[in-house]
Amino acid sequence: MNSTILFRIGRRLLNLTFTSYAAVLLALSAGPVSAELAVGNLAVKEGFKAELLYTVPQAAQGSWVAMTIDSKGRVIVSDQYGSLYRFTPPPAGKELTADQIEKIDLKIGNAQGLLYAFDSLYVMVANDDPFKRGLHRVRDTNGDDKFDEVTLLRELVGGGEHGPHAILKHPDGKSLTIIVGNQTRMTELSGSKVPKVWGEDILLPRLWDGNGFMKGTLGPGGTVYKIDPDGKNWELQAVGFRNEYDGSYNRDGELFVFDADMEWDMNTPWYRPTRVNHVVSGAEFGWRSGASKWPAYYPDSLGAVVNIGPGSPTGVTFGYGAKFPAKYQDALYISDWSYGKLYAVHLKPDGSTYTADFEEFLSGQPLALTDVEISPIDGAMYVAVGGRRTQSALYRVTYVGSESTKLSKGDSKGAKARALRRELEAFHGGTHEGAVELAWKNLNDKDRHIRFASRVALEWQPVTEWQQKVLTATDPQRIILGVIAVARVTGRDEPHRTEKSPQPNPALRGLLMDKLDSVKWEKLDDAQRLDLLRAYTLVFTRHDRPEQHRLDALIKKFAPLFPTPHPDLNFELAQLLVYLQAPTAAEALVNYLSSAPTQEEQLNFAKTLRSLTTGWTPELQNAYFGWFLRAAAFKGGASLNGFIRDIKNDAVAKLNDEDKARLQPILEAKPEIKNPMELLAARSFVKTWTMADWNEVANSDLRARNFEKGRQLFGAVACSSCHRFAGEGGAVGPDLTGVSGRFSSRDLLESIIEPNKAISDQYGAIVIELKNGEWVTGRVANMNGDGLSIAENMLAPGDFTNVKRDDIVKISPSTTSPMPEGLLDTLSRNEVLDLVAYLMSQGDRNNKMFK
Repeated sequence: MNSTILFRIGRRLLNLTFTSYAAVLLALSAGPVSAELAVGNLAVKEGFKAELLYTVPQAAQGSWVAMTIDSKGRVIVSDQYGSLYRFTPPPAGKELTADQIEKIDLKIGNAQGLLYAFDSLYVMVANDDPFKRGLHRVRDTNGDDKFDEVTLLRELVGGGEHGPHAILKHPDGKSLTIIVGNQTRMTELSGSKVPKVWGEDILLPRLWDGNGFMKGTLGPGGTVYKIDPDGKNWELQAVGFRNEYDGSYNRDGELFVFDADMEWDMNTPWYRPTRVNHVVSGAEFGWRSGASKWPAYYPDSLGAVVNIGPGSPTGVTFGYGAKFPAKYQDALYISDWSYGKLYAVHLKPDGSTYTADFEEFLSGQPLALTDVEISPIDGAMYVAVGGRRTQSALYRVTYVGSESTKLSKGDSKGAKARALRRELEAFHGGTHEGAVELAWKNLNDKDRHIRFASRVALEWQPVTEWQQKVLTATDPQRIILGVIAVARVTGRDEPHRTEKSPQPNPALRGLLMDKLDSVKWEKLDDAQRLDLLRAYTLVFTRHDRPEQHRLDALIKKFAPLFPTPHPDLNFELAQLLVYLQAPTAAEALVNYLSSAPTQEEQLNFAKTLRSLTTGWTPELQNAYFGWFLRAAAFKGGASLNGFIRDIKNDAVAKLNDEDKARLQPILEAKPEIKNPMELLAARSFVKTWTMADWNEVANSDLRARNFEKGRQLFGAVACSSCHRFAGEGGAVGPDLTGVSGRFSSRDLLESIIEPNKAISDQYGAIVIELKNGEWVTGRVANMNGDGLSIAENMLAPGDFTNVKRDDIVKISPSTTSPMPEGLLDTLSRNEVLDLVAYLMSQGDRNNKMFK
């Protein structure tokens, strides 16, 4: 029976892809793209219409990546590697023609950001040749409606596609906002809302990128600035992004950006999907190079409003001014270049911040979206397509449905909480009377963003005014965040430490540790426990390693707590125990490594164990180094194998000669690499489940279920290989965390047992026939000129097959779903129900299904 399962699953491995046939047919067509074909193959939200206005002649006008609308409603665009152009959009039903497009005859272009404001065109040049990289101002000085002056306002060092990007009009009406990626050095500052004490703040030795990408680059990563219109004064607003390409302000004056993932990190625990971030004053979002990116739960960082998934963020705008229904006027539109999707993100006030859900608004693979704008003149949405010398085009989206397009007034919820947060943020950037009192009062607020604003406000005030409050505090939340604040401003993280930096203070370290030791673990919830462990980390990274007697006391306190039911807590406890070199850590952590259900958890523990030098026995060493033989079968992004290699090399380097000799057979063994489907097929066959077995799934069936068993099965039956759930698992299939909001438990079972019954266009597979007789089955994952990179296997998201448009004979849709059949056939009824309950719980182990 096992061979039968392997056949049923294996014959679909080539179909584990996303791209729809219709969309790929549009983009891979070797001939010219007609307006009818382009519009016919776009998927747009029901009630809306997309029309192709212009197909850009590449030889003459390049590939458009940035766009803005001037005070007369004219569109200004930039070729990624060339000039600027200006034109007036044609009336409805008319196309744009080449003779209607004016080339701006100035030595300026190569822009990844454009903004018309203050009677000027601001141009962010991302590539030095032939223009200076940085922010330029272009003006018409004689009133003849022709730009005639270019002024470099600020040169920026480091560019390209991770360089300087968007320029936004600030809500104060007097300033601009500048968005910059993580390969541009921080510019000279006239001020900062971010306390200038940033550091790496990682407890154990760093693991750089497995391919060496940005090795040696330290935080804080991508930045956001506020500047005056003349570009003289640059005030830092936020840090810690990877490559936030664009952003937009909502009607409440709150900024949201779309930050990039690191696709080479896919299927690792430090992978962070593309995500929408709420950019508040003084914010830190925790980008650090390699495997050191901060988890979203760190209290000295801020997480996402919503995680999107794999992709390449480009243009962003709110729908204000569009003649759309209210829901879509209020939406935040974010562009994904690589997967060809324009998402509508629907924000909902949540305290002083927001939560969100999102939907596809416009899609078409590949549809290389680069920018999106709303015209205040005609109320239409304009969408640019292009980049990396690919075929460029301009689309216009209008509403043709029957709903009212009356001006939306938005949602005023959360105004009181936002007002308090802003009152605290007014204390950022300098010393202020009354700051300590208000910040201390709100340091234990239930709202995370208010707590964050309070801590940042404290850090800007003289530490002598509030340190004693921390050392005499009794409230656990104030103690934890207060200690973090004191540690940050009185010490300095080692990689950033200079002679002028505050130096580690052993006496203060002891006082801070005493204060943290006074916090009762059993009185804290899981989030507060994570904060407490982070506070210890900040004391150690900023004030160095404590004395041995203090380390021994911490071992005695924390070693018995491992493991907990919470994976994040287990990881943070594991890091602390290894830092402490706890004698029992080797046995506890190796045992956990052996039983961890997901690839991500195993990688985290293997990475942590590489720094442990005490407590090893031959048996534990055999188990740990034997794990690398299993890890050879792991699939993920392009850096995964390099990460695993470097973890092993670091661990081997700590072995003595005797241990190396004894372990040689394991260290030099050739792994038998099996993919997740083969491992699934090796399980014992139970039953060929059909929907007839599940005609009735009563609520009583989903009571008293086992959360941990469901989580373990999520990995065991290969779900985690493709799908992300509660922050774990693969990133190339749809995220299943919110599946309970879209499916009943029976619907969920049907989608697993009968995957071919309803195949979504979003996740359908395509088959490409080549002129040499070969076939390529996959999705379009990247583009560059006339070349396309095709991902053929969801289980190997970093592997691509390169295809040229001219080599394609035809494209056909696959009739099978990316989801293999037979995934549940090795599970008992109770195991199936445990898995279903786990998926329906959204990752909440306290859900009533597990009572």
